[in-house]
Amino acid sequence: QVWSTDRFAPGAVEMQTNIVRAGRSAAKITLRARDTFEAGINGSKDSERDELREGVRKLICKEGVPYEYSFSMFLPTNFPIVLTRLVIAQWKQYCAEGGNCQDDSPVVAIRYVSGVLKITHQTGPHQTTLFETKDELRGQWLDFKFQTRFSTNETGRIKAWLNDKPVFDYTGVNAYPENATTSYPSPSRFYFKMGLYRDLMAEPMTIYVDEYRKKQLPDGGL
Repeated sequence: QVWSTDRFAPGAVEMQTNIVRAGRSAAKITLRARDTFEAGINGSKDSERDELREGVRKLICKEGVPYEYSFSMFLPTNFPIVLTRLVIAQWKQYCAEGGNCQDDSPVVAIRYVSGVLKITHQTGPHQTTLFETKDELRGQWLDFKFQTRFSTNETGRIKAWLNDKPVFDYTGVNAYPENATTSYPSPSRFYFKMGLYRDLMAEPMTIYVDEYRKKQLPDGGL
């Protein structure tokens, strides 16, 4: 009931018991060529995806409110090392159907490209890297924790941890402008997705996800 099914193909997400972070099972997500295909807009590349998207409105973040997310991801040892753009988790600012913001990049994204893990931030034409590691991360569980407060002004904040180690603490604007030109409503809402989202590629990919948790933090808690 937590996750929407409109971002993954039938059979792409399954519960399994062989690779787990805790408890008895974890989600296995396998992306195959042309799964949930989406044509590019205004010259952007075509894409394909199998993602879990927050599907309950009450879970979607409100602007100016602090939240904490934690989740674990496992990349198999044979996970492809390729140049293809790949996003494994992202926070998107909600854009109404047909809005000018329809093809905007996520405000925060975890990317894995050419064996490099990056956490990026974007609220305009330019993308900023907040954290990057070239360490070999395949074959182990990666425990992520994020604390977020999305805002179009300097009160915005993003803090992140990887395997219990702090990796960055960003303060400042972390949402796209809200006006007729961008089409973002005011105040905005923000939703979370995780799984596999990439440019078109023939080779399949598999990732495992476990221990997802989310909570609203008290005012002043971030």
